[in-house]
Amino acid sequence: MIIDGKALAEENMKRLQLERTTLPERLPLGVVMAKGDAAVDSFVRIKERVAGRLNVTLVREELGEGAATADAVAAVGRLASRCYGIIVQLPLPPAIDVERALASVPPFRDVDAINPLVPDEARLVQAPVAEAVAKIFEYANVRPHGKKAAVIGQGRLVGKPVAHLLKKLGAHVSVITEGSGSLSELSEADIIVSGAGKPGIIMPAFIKNGVVLIDAGTSEADGKIAGDANPSCADKASVFTPVPGGVGPVAVTMIFENLFTLAEGAARQPGLTH
Repeated sequence: MIIDGKALAEENMKRLQLERTTLPERLPLGVVMAKGDAAVDSFVRIKERVAGRLNVTLVREELGEGAATADAVAAVGRLASRCYGIIVQLPLPPAIDVERALASVPPFRDVDAINPLVPDEARLVQAPVAEAVAKIFEYANVRPHGKKAAVIGQGRLVGKPVAHLLKKLGAHVSVITEGSGSLSELSEADIIVSGAGKPGIIMPAFIKNGVVLIDAGTSEADGKIAGDANPSCADKASVFTPVPGGVGPVAVTMIFENLFTLAEGAARQPGLTH
């Protein structure tokens, strides 16, 4: 089964459009981002298009190349007073301490579930990519409990939250990084989720027949967007997500699902409303 992430995202959008009618008329989402970075601007424009369909206003705080950590923290603070949710779009300008910038995002505004000081079990929402993976599991009737799962990468947006999700779902999880583990471990895995961002590192010879292969890695190869898995892996996988058009569109809708959850929480706490 090759997952059509665009179709699955469209199903989520229809549900979110209905939910939107129960939320405040003004619903801003803040984005802290590097100014003048074409790749960053492209990612933000994708979110802006979805925001437009959901009557959500995207509020940008742009940081120039010479911006310091204090500028990023101040930008987060300004958005926290104006918006129901905040995204810190990575990468930030080089002089900024990313950990400190992310740690400044209040938990009740953290739509990416990325603040490094908040334990996973204490988060108000979960990381959008992990939620997208869970949605794909549900759609494809994948049950991780008791299965061997391999996660490639240990990043903030994919590896760490997906490993946490799989453990929570009862899988036996191994994490493969440049410093530990080997791609040879993939041959034993029932489920593989990759967020390495290295084009084509997973080849059909590395995986077994019937594996669930969730490719959440995105990079560029020969001027095109590519995933971590060679597309021919789809012939051996029982479930396969292509890049582009697999996990990505679903994860974007999950950002807005998280925004709605945080907005609903704010509505129940008068001190957090706008």
